[in-house]
Amino acid sequence: MKGSLPAAGTALVAKAAPLTALWTFPSVLFSAFLVAWGAEAAQFLVSQGLALAILAWLQTLPEFAVEAVIAWEAGKDPSKVHLAIANFTGSIRLLVGLGWPLVYFVAAFFARRTGRRKTWIAITFDDEHAIEIMGLLPPLVWFTFIWWKGSLGLLDAAVLALCYVVYLVALLRVPPREGDVEEMEDLPAVSRWALAQGPGRRAWAITGIFVVGGAILALSAHAFVESMLALAITAGVSPFVFVQWVAPFLSEFPEKLSAFNWARQITKAPMAVMNLVSSTINQWSILSALIPVIYSISRGTPSAIVFDSHQRLEILLTILQSFLGWLLLVNLDLRAFEAAILFVFWLVQFAMPSTRGPMIYVYAGWCGVEILMIAIGKRNPRAFQAAWHVLRRR
Repeated sequence: MKGSLPAAGTALVAKAAPLTALWTFPSVLFSAFLVAWGAEAAQFLVSQGLALAILAWLQTLPEFAVEAVIAWEAGKDPSKVHLAIANFTGSIRLLVGLGWPLVYFVAAFFARRTGRRKTWIAITFDDEHAIEIMGLLPPLVWFTFIWWKGSLGLLDAAVLALCYVVYLVALLRVPPREGDVEEMEDLPAVSRWALAQGPGRRAWAITGIFVVGGAILALSAHAFVESMLALAITAGVSPFVFVQWVAPFLSEFPEKLSAFNWARQITKAPMAVMNLVSSTINQWSILSALIPVIYSISRGTPSAIVFDSHQRLEILLTILQSFLGWLLLVNLDLRAFEAAILFVFWLVQFAMPSTRGPMIYVYAGWCGVEILMIAIGKRNPRAFQAAWHVLRRR
C-alpha cells in the first residue's frame, strides 16, 4: 500500500524531516570530498590500499547505521529478519552491479570527451591492487558456506571479521607510493597542503583531514539518510524497494561520490574502482558480521539468523554477482564489455524481480565461462601472482 513501511523502516525515519536534507546533503557532500582528499594524500604515507580501506570505513558509516537499526528491529521481531538480509544484499548488488560499471563508464566518457582516448579504454590496475582484489575472495568463500548451511551466527561473524583483519594485515605490508613532483602537483589543494607539511607534521595533517571529514560524516550521515528516506516514503516507495534499494543507495552515496569524482580524472579510475572494491570487502566481512551481533544483543541471547528459501536465493544471487565481478578483475583490468555485463545483469534483476531465480543460473553460467577461459589460458589471473610478489617484496 502506498506510504506503508515496515517497523524497521519506520524506526529509521520516525524523527526525520525531509527539509533536513537542506543541511545534511551539503554536509555529506563536503565530508565525502574531504575524506577522499585525505586518502589521496595518505597513499604517499601508507599503501594506497590501506588509505582506501580507511576511506571505506568512513564512507560506510551510513550503511552501518542503517543495517544496525534494521538488525536491532529484527531482534525484537524475528519475522523482520528478511529486511536485514534485503538491505545487506541490496547494498552489495548496488556496489558491484551499478557502482563498479559506472566508474568505468564515467572514466570512458571523460576520456573520449577530452580526446585523450578515441576508443573504449581499459582500466588497468597496478600489482598492489591485487591485494584488494584477492581480499574479496575469502569472505565470499565463507559466505558460500553460510549460504549452504542456511544460517548466519556469531561464529560466522568472528570468521568474517578475521577475514577483514587478515586483509588489513596484508595491506600494512604494502609500501606507500613513491610519487614524483608531477604526480603530487595533480593532487587536490587540500592533499597537497597536507603533504607539504614537514616530515613530523605530515601524518598529523592527513589524520586531521580524516578526523574532520569523518566527524562531519558521522554527525550528518544518519540525519541525511533519514531525511532522504522520508522523501522516498512520501513519494510512496514500496517497503521492499525501500529497504533493499533506496536505503542502500542513499547510505552508499559518499563512496560513490568520491569514486565517480576520481573516475572523471581518468588516471585515477583504478583508484576509484578499488575504492568500491574496498567497500564491497567491508560489506561482505565487517558489515555482515555486524548483523548477527546486533541481532543477538537485541534478543538478549546469542542467536543465529536462519534463512528461509527466499533469503537464501537473495544471498546466492549476491554471492554469484560478486564472484563474477571478482573473476572479471582477477586479470587486473576492467574492459567495456565486462563493465556492461555487470551492469546489464544487475539491471535485469533490478527492473524485473521475477527474474532473480533465473538470473542465478545466468550468473553461475557466466562464472563458469570465465573459469573455463582461465583454465584454457585465454585469461590470465594475474592477481594471484601479483599479490604474492607485492607481499614478498615487502
